[in-house]
Amino acid sequence: MPYPVRLAGPSASSLLVLIMLRAGIVGLPNVGKSTLFNAVTRTRKAEAANYPFCTIDPNVGMVTVPDPRLAVLQDIARTNVVIPAVVEFVDIAGLVKGASQGEGLGNTFLTHIREVDAIVQVVRCFEDEDVHHVSGTVDPVRDIEVINTELILADLESVRKRRERLLKDVKKGDKTAVAEEAALAKLEPALDAGTPAINAGLSADERALVHGLFLLTDKPTLFACNVKEQDLATADTNPFVQQVRDYVQTHLACEAVVISAQIESDLIDLEPAEAAEFLADLGVAESGISTLIRAAYHLLGLRTYFTAGEKEVRAWTIHAGDTAPKAAGVIHSDFERGFIKAETVAYDDLVSCGSIAAAREKGLYRMEGKEYVVVDGDVMLFKFNV
Repeated sequence: MPYPVRLAGPSASSLLVLIMLRAGIVGLPNVGKSTLFNAVTRTRKAEAANYPFCTIDPNVGMVTVPDPRLAVLQDIARTNVVIPAVVEFVDIAGLVKGASQGEGLGNTFLTHIREVDAIVQVVRCFEDEDVHHVSGTVDPVRDIEVINTELILADLESVRKRRERLLKDVKKGDKTAVAEEAALAKLEPALDAGTPAINAGLSADERALVHGLFLLTDKPTLFACNVKEQDLATADTNPFVQQVRDYVQTHLACEAVVISAQIESDLIDLEPAEAAEFLADLGVAESGISTLIRAAYHLLGLRTYFTAGEKEVRAWTIHAGDTAPKAAGVIHSDFERGFIKAETVAYDDLVSCGSIAAAREKGLYRMEGKEYVVVDGDVMLFKFNV
């Protein structure tokens, strides 16, 4: 017989199929990376100092994904327990020009970037004579190009070395080697022309063939424009921010968000009410860090569905495009293996109805089968049999 889901608690955490992807915070030295990391992780784990390479080993932290839908579901479910989704952030030391050739411990830092799944590139968008800039002047587009050039050069070297190693197998007619060589032959001139691997026009099959190289420029990227405290409310008119947005949209097809790392650092020790008052005094409604975390979460290809009951309201992380059985498996592998159906209601429908019972009466509470692709915000209850 089918059984409704029993949410796994802390004592059963080993049974959870966790999806944990990493977003790496990168950029030139002294652009605010470590300050930002401390803000997103709500800690003071990373040293933030006014000199290059104050971070050597990467700092790693778990970050709660802000989601206002949880509070609404909490009211509907009448529970005191709310468990949000989380994502992992990594604070990586600053890169400098020549990093691909080993400058500034570049080879080590590039390896750290290779190990993350997405990149948050912090760009300095403020003038301050008291904060040293590694290039002497503030020019965010130049800074982006320095970082991207080093990543592209590192990828170009990886591709060329791989093509050399494939030569023997290609000459033997090995089909896999021939297919991989064809993908690399398409990729190399794109990189040589300054095009990131992610924008090189490779098909899904071709990208799979070169996946083992863990190319730095094949990672989805988000840009964080770091502005001064007094500029946060008027960031849209900040010329540095405008330059970044225009450049990344035109050349990289990426998103840019605005943050003030120093403000975020100041908010760490404040209670929510105090933080809200502090932001209101600055003329902004929401911390830029919340926007950044949500953007990074989606950049990683992650989506959220919810379970809601008297015991708890919980956000579960899945990959975009996951089917209902895959979503069930995030809670427990038995749920995926013995999946029968998923009782499902869209978040907006549940909120408009006010309760599961009302949603059921209006025909908005439905049964979905194995082929159903879960939509971000679905509220679900699984039936399974093992």
